[in-house]
Amino acid sequence: MTTVRLPLFPLNTVLFPGLVLPLNVFEERYRAMMRELLKTPEDEPRRFAVVAIRDGYEVAPSAPGMPDPTAQPERGPAAGFGPDPLKSFHALGCVADAATIRERAGGGFEVLATGTTRVRLLSVDASGPFLTAELEELAEEPGDEAGALAEGVLRAFRQYQKRLAGARERSLATSAELPDDPSVVSYLVAAAMVHDTPTKQRLLQAPDTASRLRDELKLLRGETAIIRTLPSLPAFELTRAPTSLN
Repeated sequence: MTTVRLPLFPLNTVLFPGLVLPLNVFEERYRAMMRELLKTPEDEPRRFAVVAIRDGYEVAPSAPGMPDPTAQPERGPAAGFGPDPLKSFHALGCVADAATIRERAGGGFEVLATGTTRVRLLSVDASGPFLTAELEELAEEPGDEAGALAEGVLRAFRQYQKRLAGARERSLATSAELPDDPSVVSYLVAAAMVHDTPTKQRLLQAPDTASRLRDELKLLRGETAIIRTLPSLPAFELTRAPTSLN
């Protein structure tokens, strides 16, 4: 078992290998993390781990609120995640490589990172200025018939895109080339589909590429059938595709 210890960045979203993650970092715990990452030489990867939040707050409360207006806001690296942060996060996450970390005049950071490798969360350490975690790196196994499944998923995904664009009265750019590597297809489609965090987390946790593709094929066919029966779709992406302030 290969383990690694990395800074931990919990989010209300799921990061997949190969996908780009833009971040607007303003909380002090994550600013401290970025300052530490900037100490890494430019020719080495600036890595941190992203995990989806199961129970907790992406941004810690900064002022008294409901139900007790006199309660003091939490401070520290584990603020918003309870006494045992490990229980607040999903068990599988993804390593992110920060290609760009730009500090703004006000002290925040603009970060552009890319998902690289799936990892299993083993333990969380809240003793420093930001969370760190011990992680087990997970290999991506192809599974049975991954190639054939990828072809079917791509066909279903194109139909899904067309139906979604039509229901939202938007134009669809059809010139973009889609990949043919089964694992890349599985992660791209998982990230592109409009689904909630638990569903995307389930796809990330699939035991192999083929299993993920089979799940995606069912989801795509089901979603396409639903969209086909609706004249239009509400702007539900505003609630189901959250934008991270961090």
